[in-house]
Amino acid sequence: MDHQRLLHRLKIYGLCEVKVSGDGNCQFRAISDQMYKSSEHHKYVRKEIVKQLKDHRSLYECYVPMKYKQYCKKMAESGEWGDHVTLQAAADKFAAKICLLTSFRDTCFVELTPLNKVPKCQLWLSFWSEVHYNSLYAFQAAPVRDKPRKKHWLF
Repeated sequence: MDHQRLLHRLKIYGLCEVKVSGDGNCQFRAISDQMYKSSEHHKYVRKEIVKQLKDHRSLYECYVPMKYKQYCKKMAESGEWGDHVTLQAAADKFAAKICLLTSFRDTCFVELTPLNKVPKCQLWLSFWSEVHYNSLYAFQAAPVRDKPRKKHWLF
């Protein structure tokens, strides 16, 4: 039901998803895809977001329900799911307005803006609540990505 709601909203907004891997790094992969047209820079994106969290502790600590150092250490690990705090840190670090189309019943659109900065870019993400993030593009602007070719000896 949630996923159908998200798909319906994508259609209304004229957007399509570029799917990223569901390996626990999907938020960082989706941000990477929006910034670099490839999800493969997710490790760099995660590293920069964690650096932002560490360098500006006073901005984020009150939103974290655990010891802050432990949270930062956890978020630095590959496969650890991003959350609303990492999204705000991404908006701040990359001076980006993040537009999030969600499957939430009551909130279909969430906008995060950088604190004390004018946004230099917009990043569009979908969020299937508590399940997965993907990268969003207008139908006309959706990139065509080549699928990896199978090795000739594999069938």
